[in-house]
Amino acid sequence: MGAGVQSSTLLALSAHGILPKVDYAIFADTGWEPQAVYAHLDRLEREIARPAGIPVLRVSSGNIRNDALDPDHRFASMPLYVLNQDGKQGMTRRQCTGEYKIKPIKKKVRDLIGYPYPQRIPKDVFVEQWVGISTDEFHRAKDADVKYMRNRHPLIDLDLSRSDCVRYLTSIGLADTPKSSCLGCPFHGNQQWRNIRDTSPEEWADVVAFDAAIRQGNARANASGNRLLGQAYLHRSRVPLDEAPIDHVTAAEWAARQQNLDDQAAVVEELETGVVDGCSPWACRGAEPEPVQSDFGLAS
Repeated sequence: MGAGVQSSTLLALSAHGILPKVDYAIFADTGWEPQAVYAHLDRLEREIARPAGIPVLRVSSGNIRNDALDPDHRFASMPLYVLNQDGKQGMTRRQCTGEYKIKPIKKKVRDLIGYPYPQRIPKDVFVEQWVGISTDEFHRAKDADVKYMRNRHPLIDLDLSRSDCVRYLTSIGLADTPKSSCLGCPFHGNQQWRNIRDTSPEEWADVVAFDAAIRQGNARANASGNRLLGQAYLHRSRVPLDEAPIDHVTAAEWAARQQNLDDQAAVVEELETGVVDGCSPWACRGAEPEPVQSDFGLAS
C-alpha cells in the first residue's frame, strides 16, 4: 500500500466489505515521503483500517535521501536526469523502487508466512497480494517474480479507473488523498513540483538542497574518485530545480482547465508527459529510462 489513490481505494473497499477483508496492508516507507502522505497514512490507519481490524504494517530499507548523500552507504540509484560534458542527455538507472519498496515488502511477507530469508519456502505456501492498478494502467499488471507471492488486481476486476477511485474516495471523505512518491522523485511533473513549492516551503527547500547536492553524482562515487562525468538533476529540463521551468503551462493543461475533469492534476500530468505522478512498488509510473551513457561513472 503506497497510500496513494489506488491503494487507498483498495484498503477502503476491503474495510467496507465491498471486497473481502485483507489480512494486512503493508506500507514501504522510503523515509522521504511528503508529509501529506504520512498524514494520509495515519488517517487511513485510524479511520479505515483499524476499525475494520486490518493491521497496517510499516516497513523500511532506510532513508533514501540520507542514503543518497552518505558516501559509506551502497546507494541504489534514483533515476536522475544527466547532462554529459559533450551536451548529450541521459538518465541514471532506477534501482530505488526495488531497494526501498519491493525489498522490504518481500522481507515482511516472508516473515508473515514463517519463512524468513534464507529459508526455503514450500511450493504450496504463498500469499495473495493485491496490487493497486486501475483499468487505465492495465498494461502494468504483472505476475509476481517470486512463487510465494501471487498478484491480484481487484481494481481491474471491478473495472475501476483512477477517476472512479477518486470519485469513490471523495464519497467517503478522502477527496484529499495525495499522490504517493518520494518527495524528490525525478519523475514528478511540473504540476507536482509546483504543488510542493506553493504549498510546502520547507519541503521545497529540502528538494532544492538535495538537487544541488547530487549535481556531481552520488556521494559514494565521489568519495571513491569515480565522479559522474557530467551533471545530475531532479528536473527533466536538466537545470537546477529552483531555476527549472515548472511554471510552464502547456496546451494540454490549458485544455484541462477549460473542462470539468475528475482529478484534473493527474489528467494534466498524463497529457503532458505520458505519466501519472506517483510511485507504486509493482507499478512505478515513471517514464522509461533514457539510454545511460557510458561515461556516467556511478558507483553501484
